[in-house]
Amino acid sequence: MTEREIEVLVVGAGQAGIAMSEHLGARGIPHLVLERDRVAEKWRTGRWDSLVANGPAWHDRFPNLEFDDVDPDGFAGKDRVVRYFEQYVQEIHAPVRTGVEVHRVVRHEGRPGFRVETSEGTVDARYVVAATGAFQTPVVPPLVPEEAGLHQIHSSAYKNPGQLPDGAVLVVGAGSSGVQIADELQRSGRRVFLSVGPHDRPPRRYRGQDFCWWLGVLNKWEMATPPAGAEHVTIAVSGARGGHTVDFRRLAAEGMTLVGRTRAFADGTVTFAADLVDNVAAGDANLVALLDEADAYVERNGLDLPADPGAREVLPDPDSLTNPLSELDLAEAGVTSIVWATGFRSDYSWLPAGAVDEAGRPKHARGVSGEPGVYFLGLPWQSRRGSSFIWGVWHDAAYLAESIAVQRSYLAREPATPVADRARTVLQGVS
Repeated sequence: MTEREIEVLVVGAGQAGIAMSEHLGARGIPHLVLERDRVAEKWRTGRWDSLVANGPAWHDRFPNLEFDDVDPDGFAGKDRVVRYFEQYVQEIHAPVRTGVEVHRVVRHEGRPGFRVETSEGTVDARYVVAATGAFQTPVVPPLVPEEAGLHQIHSSAYKNPGQLPDGAVLVVGAGSSGVQIADELQRSGRRVFLSVGPHDRPPRRYRGQDFCWWLGVLNKWEMATPPAGAEHVTIAVSGARGGHTVDFRRLAAEGMTLVGRTRAFADGTVTFAADLVDNVAAGDANLVALLDEADAYVERNGLDLPADPGAREVLPDPDSLTNPLSELDLAEAGVTSIVWATGFRSDYSWLPAGAVDEAGRPKHARGVSGEPGVYFLGLPWQSRRGSSFIWGVWHDAAYLAESIAVQRSYLAREPATPVADRARTVLQGVS
């Protein structure tokens, strides 16, 4: 790629970048999508082998294409999701260039737009959309040093139980990834310790409907901001083995040891916070509150949905909950591996400084950056609770595409100048 010009440059060809391309294309806005790896790369290599989507196929998709070989109430495997996005790129004729990494975006001086430095040359763009999403740089707390002799990996690098050395495993983090990985490891015959932090615990299904449906009819997907104090609360839900409600007591009854948040490490011993009981209780309360709202919705609307008393059944508290561990000698417990299901942080150091705050976090309103001409897509809670989901990012992309279209309409009234003409030059022949 030599120095070229384009109206809108979209960085990233995951679900966010593909959605953005569809909406830009539908409005006739010239654009180019650059991806440093392959289309939907995070679904290919940033997930474990047995992963399935956490939402049913009828829900976790773009509106204009269904999963034609997955039961609507089933959960698409990660490889099927990759094929879905590959198919989508072909169907919308998205101008995607793979294997091109964006290094830096610099605002022009004296004329509109940006100089975008890439691994294959420079692109001149009037607008830049950062569609790299929220899952960029894995976060591993600096608690356990390498010299401790433990096999440590982030959940994004975990593939299957055979990848880990023999022995017990400590899984840190009990959101969707941590719970599913811990469950898989236990089912493979491993002894597993699961470090449980604050979480929401919705029912997988209730009264014959998936929790995605319930969050929809109860208008919870449209929440604009997380409840106060719940900004970093994860969702413990699983589509594995046909989908089931995550039940920490059941996991413990099957042999898993629950512990509180992992706090520190010294002399081969991990220390846990005294918050396990509170975290599990808060998750239980979240479940019951949603069931109560669902029941009220059924009654209010006179729906014929079958009662589901089993959803409220609670197993006896396991010993690890009634007598929670405050610390664990890893060698004594036979722990040889730690899986850190501790999330990700974003890296937008390649964008102009005005696009991010002092901590490097995006400064934006619904994805429209404080740096004119820069847009973000795929952020958690970008406009609503559902923003980081496949269907949610599609709707956020529509908003950004319309915002760009409005800006273009204003610029169309500018006096014609060589600079303005050059900024409108369209990259031709992209395939």
